[in-house]
Amino acid sequence: MTIRIPLRLASFLTLILLAAAGTFLVLRATPEGLFLSDDSIAYIAGARSLLAGEGYRAIWLESSRPVTHFPPGFSSALAFIGLFGLDPLRGARFLNALLFGFNAALLGILVWRMTPSLIAGLAAAALFISSGDLLQVHTAAMSEPLFIFLSLLAFWAFDLYFELPPSSVGRGNAGEWWWLAVCGALTGLAYLTRYAGLALAATFLAAIVVLRSTWRKRFISIAIFLGGFLPFALGWALRNRLVAESLTNRVLAWHPLTSENLRLGVYTFSSFLIPVETWRRALAKQPYLLEGLILLLLGAALAWTVLQVRNYLSKPRQASELKRGGKESREVVSFTSGLYIFAYLASIIASMLLFDAATKFKLRILAPVFVSLLILLVAFGIWIRKKNRPLAIAALILLLGLSAYKQSVTLAHWSQGGLGYASFQWYDSQAMAYLRGLPEGVSIYTNEPAAVYLYTGRGARVLPSRYDSATAQERAGFEAAVAAMQADILQGRAVLALFDSGENLASDVERLSNGLRLAFKGQGDEIYTQP
Repeated sequence: MTIRIPLRLASFLTLILLAAAGTFLVLRATPEGLFLSDDSIAYIAGARSLLAGEGYRAIWLESSRPVTHFPPGFSSALAFIGLFGLDPLRGARFLNALLFGFNAALLGILVWRMTPSLIAGLAAAALFISSGDLLQVHTAAMSEPLFIFLSLLAFWAFDLYFELPPSSVGRGNAGEWWWLAVCGALTGLAYLTRYAGLALAATFLAAIVVLRSTWRKRFISIAIFLGGFLPFALGWALRNRLVAESLTNRVLAWHPLTSENLRLGVYTFSSFLIPVETWRRALAKQPYLLEGLILLLLGAALAWTVLQVRNYLSKPRQASELKRGGKESREVVSFTSGLYIFAYLASIIASMLLFDAATKFKLRILAPVFVSLLILLVAFGIWIRKKNRPLAIAALILLLGLSAYKQSVTLAHWSQGGLGYASFQWYDSQAMAYLRGLPEGVSIYTNEPAAVYLYTGRGARVLPSRYDSATAQERAGFEAAVAAMQADILQGRAVLALFDSGENLASDVERLSNGLRLAFKGQGDEIYTQP
């Protein structure tokens, strides 16, 4: 007797298997823990501070001031896991592993609702799982995986909001208003995970203006959305103002994009678009070819989004559209994804120009754009399938094959050992062993305060520096700060620890260590004490 499994059930089970495979891949790629950076330690230390009942504080620094630069979402999630006995350092690994699977499943569900095609949803989830770049994003102890998760949930809630007939707007249909309020709340949570959540809010506000047919409906919908979003954003801003007299620990200052940052952006984008590194390098040898390909892709996405805006505004949605799948019914997932790409890029570039020169076009920063591009790619594939089904299938197989190849390379590299502060050079560091033996009352000035906290459990002091990385401007009072540091060291109240992997030391080492005794030198690291 042959048992036939319904297509919907089989697709659902396949999606679960893909999500489980994604979780396994992250765990497989991080046998010694997630990639750890300065920001990673900030999130982990913030979670430990919350667990200790001290509030959201920078306990990786000796000052232990309230944190404003890093929003609390990721640290709060780690602290919640910590309530069950798992330290945030280990909890981050399991959280990001689960999020890789959940994000793949959510992407599959969104694409299924967008097309609607169960196979297309599975294809999107498979492309997500097989992406070596997106795997890297989830193998670092950073906030991006949680941000992507909350963003995809917000897209889903927004899609559910527009699934109901527009005739019910303002007539007491609680279900419709509920989903818009949920979308606003999820966007607020995304903002508390990354300040780039403002771009997500701007996307939904713009989509409401375009998709709603009258200004009355637009204003009501915007009010409901903001009712869900603003309590989170304003609550966090008020907290920062009360405890630190600052909203985000950043000041308004102009700093243009550097050529180095632009080259990094081209590399990050091209690496995602061209999975085979040898091919990418070959294309990079041709002047402006990669830049042209990126501009062509983004230009096509922008043109398509503008065309959708024009169509929606010229043909308002009718009240007679009662359900998804009708002849004139609208699909909003791909449209909002297109809007989000450019809202997000605009917010990131504005941040680089006006608030934080230290922000770079790194993979983790551009990851939300890549997820939205995957959605548009599948939408384009569905359009191709209507014209030429064999071509669409062949293209999908080729993309999955190339992605799987890069995934295997990424997995082999990352699974060899810990990266960042999780690498052997840190946990075998003789300098860290020396610092662990210092008396409790001795402070540590260092160019690597995050690493010192991670391996000694002590808050450290940041070295005086000539330049502010956030404003790209020279700091005032550098010499006075150096004199104060050296006075502490000469009186036996502190030591100076310089690690060779640190930054901004080449021109200042001699000045910082002048008159101090070199008490330890090994593995490229140096520790100075009083003579």
